Amino acid sequence: MGKTFAEKVLAAKSGQAEVVPGQIVIVSPDHLLTHDNTSAIVGKIKDDLEEHGVARAEMPVIVLDHVIPAASEKHAANHRTAREFAEKQKLPHFYDIGVGVCHQVLMEKGHALPGRLIVGSDSHTCSYGAVGVFSTGVDRTESAALYLRGETWLRVPDTIKITLHGKLRPGVSAKDLVLTIIGDIGADGAAYQAVEFHGDVKNLSIEERFTIANMGVEMGAKIAVFPVDGAARAYLASIGVDEKAYEPVWADEDAHYIRKLSYDMDAIEPVVAAPHTVDNIKKVSELEGLEIDQCLIGTCTNGRLSDFAAAASILKGKKVSPRTRLLVLPASRAIYEEAMEKGILAILSRAGGVVLPPGCGPCLGAHQGALAPGEKCLSTANRNFKGRMGCKEAEIYLAGPETVAASAIHGRLTDPRKEMTR
Repeated sequence: MGKTFAEKVLAAKSGQAEVVPGQIVIVSPDHLLTHDNTSAIVGKIKDDLEEHGVARAEMPVIVLDHVIPAASEKHAANHRTAREFAEKQKLPHFYDIGVGVCHQVLMEKGHALPGRLIVGSDSHTCSYGAVGVFSTGVDRTESAALYLRGETWLRVPDTIKITLHGKLRPGVSAKDLVLTIIGDIGADGAAYQAVEFHGDVKNLSIEERFTIANMGVEMGAKIAVFPVDGAARAYLASIGVDEKAYEPVWADEDAHYIRKLSYDMDAIEPVVAAPHTVDNIKKVSELEGLEIDQCLIGTCTNGRLSDFAAAASILKGKKVSPRTRLLVLPASRAIYEEAMEKGILAILSRAGGVVLPPGCGPCLGAHQGALAPGEKCLSTANRNFKGRMGCKEAEIYLAGPETVAASAIHGRLTDPRKEMTR
């Protein structure tokens, strides 16, 4: 019997010839991601750190991104604790405010490499499955233990195989595809299972694969992963990673899957996740005309250059409606600078968009975009829980960047394909 991607990686990382679903294995991750919550994590083990130090200095990657620049004295103190911890423990992978959202930073800086095992104290750590990484979220207590021991346990997951056919049509994004999948299988439809994407993945860019892998946890998945093909190798080469630095892993043809699904990408339409669950999927045409108070393009899900370019192609020469406001949130400084050099940010700004520093602020309701009671936000982020953006009486709708851009023009939910024909 062949092996799935998850079975292969966890066998290798636990030093065993083979593992089977349900088996508990002890593994030493290549990296542990923590962000602003580093201060809370190391606070749990302050005395032990004084006595023993960090198990492996090369393992932690710390990115300050959730509330940047600090929005209060409390946040500033947390940032200082993280900086002092990284300096005292001589951690080589520390990224201060402004570098970007942690998941984008791990990709850009070459920490997320094919075949690696990465865990992080952020649920969207699953994003690196875009380049063939076994990456998943863990909680703060587990992260604290990892700092001290350098190892943790994982249960080998069953795997769902999703085969993609065809190609997304103009005006339809990877976000529409993954939201459609989540709507079909449910927010817990892949609970503690691995999701492998097969088929015509060559028709999806690395950025589109990142969006899909990022949303894996929104269907409950432990990981969501793509094969390492020519596009993935080209991306890694573009950030200076030599092919000799990684060993891709992929599933065998005769691997066993607990479930198999198939999607025709040509048939996918623009959709939104309506309040207050990510699997409450509606076609844009069902809710078209819904008044929107705030639009957000960005975050770790859809804050990359192609997302802003798609939005700019719709907003160029037009204005954001006085009914709404548009926030633009690049996922990293590198993306911010490239979008600026290519004139993309200028287009979005001239249309009326407000460009924010690379970070997570609006997505989790921390600052820079909190909603008022009764307001509706159309966002390219990954969660629409009640209160997610700072107000329990507000509503969050999730969509792709094309839909958000088209809707910003009218202040109402709009099918982007109509705007593209004007």
